[in-house]
Amino acid sequence: MSVSPSASAPAPAPTTASAPPTQAELLDFVRRTAADAELIASLPLDPEGRTWVRLEGPGGSEAWLIGWPPGTGTGWHDHAESVGAFVTAAGELKEYSLAARLPADGWKTLELTDGVDRERRLPAGKGRAFGRHHVHEVLNESTDEHAVSVHAYYPPLPQIRRYSRVGQVLRLEQVERPEDWQ
Repeated sequence: MSVSPSASAPAPAPTTASAPPTQAELLDFVRRTAADAELIASLPLDPEGRTWVRLEGPGGSEAWLIGWPPGTGTGWHDHAESVGAFVTAAGELKEYSLAARLPADGWKTLELTDGVDRERRLPAGKGRAFGRHHVHEVLNESTDEHAVSVHAYYPPLPQIRRYSRVGQVLRLEQVERPEDWQ
């Protein structure tokens, strides 16, 4: 993985100083940012691993521009107490998610019920917002094309929980804190 220096992004949509950005405001921000062709083209792409640049998000949110080489993904994870949004700016991503709210803490292994799996194709210009404890994995399934996406989270990510999944069994494997990825 490569880490790139901070970059500028389109001005955040106005929010009141005391109100945190909503999921809709985060989604609006990532859509507008993904439409900035010059910013998207400025992201250095690495053929071996994901690259990212931290952006200024609206209302104190954390935002990222991420490059995805062919065949890369995040693995199953959530963003803990943060709400978020992301949009594909170039290429295509696929999101696999769970349509079930999982307990926030106190478990290591869960057996998922049938019917909780969701799948979304996200070509350039498409994205989504999500709430707290949203468990998903995001992949660039292309064999020959990079993808680029824009992500925003509020509050700034306090942690990311990483999971393994075999069939219907989801297992908490690791908890990462900001110092682990910055």
